[in-house]
This record gives sequence, C-alpha cells and structure tokens, in this order.
Amino acid sequence: MLYCIVVILKRYLAKSKELHIPIVSIGNLTLGGSGKTPFTISLAKDRKNIAVILRGYKRESKELLIVSRYGDIKCSVQDSGDEAMLYAKSLPNALVIVCKDRIEAIEYAKKEGIKAIFLDDAFHRHEIKKFDILLEPKDEYKNSFCIPSGPYREPKSFAKYADIVAKEDIDFHRVVKITNKTDKMLLVTAISKPQRLENFLQKENLVAKIYFQDHHPYTKDEIKKLIKRYNPTSILTTRKDAVKLEDFDLNLSIIELDIKIDDAIKDKVDDFIDNFGKF
Repeated sequence: MLYCIVVILKRYLAKSKELHIPIVSIGNLTLGGSGKTPFTISLAKDRKNIAVILRGYKRESKELLIVSRYGDIKCSVQDSGDEAMLYAKSLPNALVIVCKDRIEAIEYAKKEGIKAIFLDDAFHRHEIKKFDILLEPKDEYKNSFCIPSGPYREPKSFAKYADIVAKEDIDFHRVVKITNKTDKMLLVTAISKPQRLENFLQKENLVAKIYFQDHHPYTKDEIKKLIKRYNPTSILTTRKDAVKLEDFDLNLSIIELDIKIDDAIKDKVDDFIDNFGKF
C-alpha cells in the first residue's frame, strides 16, 4: 500500500515537460522480461536520424555516456550496460545514449541534430511529455499487487495512461531462430525470466541450462569452468548476453529474437513522429 501511494502521487503530481521533439517511450508495468529492447529495435531499425536513450542498468559508468554514434561504438559493454550495447550493435542508424537523467540526454541529442527519440523503459517517467507504448505479456499475472507484494511497478489500472497498449501474441509476436547451431549446446543466459526461452528450445540438444541473475557481468573464468564441467560444442545464449561474451573466444550459438509488430501500431508511431508539431 505504501509503495502504491508513492507511485500514484508521483504520477498525479508530476508536470509533463514538452521537449519539442517527438519522443516515443516503450515500457511495461511489471518487472522485466516483456521484450522492451527487441520491440524498440524492431520499431526503430528503419528510421534515420534517431536517438535511443536508456538508463544503462548496472553499468560501471555514472554520467551521460555516448555508447555509439551511428554504428561507431564509443565504449565498452562494462561502461554502457548490456542492453545499451545491444542497441548500439543492432541500430547502426542511431545515436545511443545512457544517462540516468533522461531530460539531460534528450537535450544532448537535440543539439546533435536528432529528429526523434526512443526511450527504453520510460513509462514511469511522468515528467516527460511523450508517446507511450505499454507492452503487456500474453499471460496475465494472477497477483495484481505492486512490488514488493507483487510484480507490478505501478498499479495495473495505469495502463489507461498509455497511448498504445500492445499485447504479446496479438499486437506483436516473437520470432526466434538459432544461428550457429551445434549438437551439444550449453545454455547460458542472464536475462529476466529466462524460463521463457524454454518454449523455443524444446527440440534443441542442450547439455545443461545455466541461469544467472539478470544483467550478470560474466567473467571468463566462470565460463571456462562451465565448459570444463559440461564439455559443450558451443555456448547457446541470447544476443543481449552475447555482447558480454563475445570477447571470451567462445563458440557461440545465438538465440536471435525478432519482434513482428502489427502494422497498425507502426502506422500510429510513424504518424506521431512524422506529423509532430504540425498541428
């Protein structure tokens, strides 16, 4: 109850600031694992002159940091965080910035001549006037309480404040394929709700499944120990994990996740960006 009171007051007392640039936010109401990153990548990949801005969770750096400038990587994954580096490698058309202060990052991007902003995980940033897309999982939680009693970061009823509510398997679909597949793969991942991968791996020959805490910073030594124990022909992992493992000289099999978004949602986003400020 105390947590809910705080988040309700934050929303009702906040004054949204107009930053005079089209800002599209992709967020969710629950803790992690809704597909925000691949959804944003799918939405932004065909646009030019854009910026992707996110907090950079569990990064080693503290201040505003340019992760990539149109495909030119400017820092390490330790400094950027895994999600930001995935954006940097997936969107060569974008300026990728990590910053705790989203408004500071938006103002920086505007000075760089950026024409549209994509915010990762910013539904709760009420101080920014933006176009909100809220992602909902295909299976609703039975527990509808806010944290710490349940999985919700804000009351479930707050979905009414979104410009678009996109439900998985109705408004967007996950498409998964594995590249560099081998005969004895060891699944290693540090994503939120890793068990959701199992639906796509039922027919694969896995020697074991190793789940680390979300955003875990891998070390070469711990991976070597796992290889020695299970003797796999490759490490099977997600693209988000791969940005932290690719310098370890491993044979990686990659779970490639693509998000197919309903055309009606894409059209609404395009209309918001392309006609921003005209009316």
